[in-house]
Amino acid sequence: MYVYRGVTMRGFFHTADKIKPFYNHVDKAVLFVCKILLIVDIVITAMAVAGRYISFIPDPAWSEEVVLSCMAYMAVLSAALAIRRKSHIRMTAFDRYLPKKLIAVLDLISDSAVMILGFVMIFVGWEYARKLGSRGFYVSMPSVSRFWMYLPIPLAGAAMVIFEIETLYDQIKILVLGEGSEK
Repeated sequence: MYVYRGVTMRGFFHTADKIKPFYNHVDKAVLFVCKILLIVDIVITAMAVAGRYISFIPDPAWSEEVVLSCMAYMAVLSAALAIRRKSHIRMTAFDRYLPKKLIAVLDLISDSAVMILGFVMIFVGWEYARKLGSRGFYVSMPSVSRFWMYLPIPLAGAAMVIFEIETLYDQIKILVLGEGSEK
């Protein structure tokens, strides 16, 4: 076992594991936001559809743009949740034929690339939201900036980076301590 200044790697990982509740809280918060957005989507869509056929129910002009914006937030935030739960699309056709160490290294490379994408989403997405978003307004809501339409990209990038840090940590822990150490 590797020892550095009296600390074993197992001890280091045991100490570092204490931050796991933070990732659980972020996961729950993102999931809660997605649930609220879904409820808002359903209520606004139901009201808009009912408003077309029932005269005393309003059919607001802004309903379509709000529903589409909520869907954009849900799509990218739920993609970040899929990263944490390892339920995103992944090629596994050759996994049974390759050595487990090689698969672990390839997963590490893949997740590093996704983390880089997350940083790109944060910085480039923020610039788009700040610059392009400030120039336009929703057609049906002229008082609301299009900034809110571009904001989901940097938010999802931040969630992706947070969840990728956890995933990369878990993969490095498995590589260093060996198979089965993730429990």
